[in-house]
Amino acid sequence: MEPDTVAPTAVETDAEVMASVEEGQTDSFILADISQDEAFVTMPLEEAASLPAWR
Repeated sequence: MEPDTVAPTAVETDAEVMASVEEGQTDSFILADISQDEAFVTMPLEEAASLPAWR
C-alpha cells in the first residue's frame, strides 16, 4: 500500500498573499496569492482558524 503523502512544491519568494472577510448571507474567509491568477481559497468564516489557533 502506498503512503498518502503530498509531493513538495516550489514556493515563490516574491508571492503576495492577502486575506479578507466577505460579508453576506454566509460570511466567507478568502485567502489569495495576488501575484498569481486564480490562486485563492474560500471557506465559511466560522470554519476558518482564529489567529490564536494558528500560533
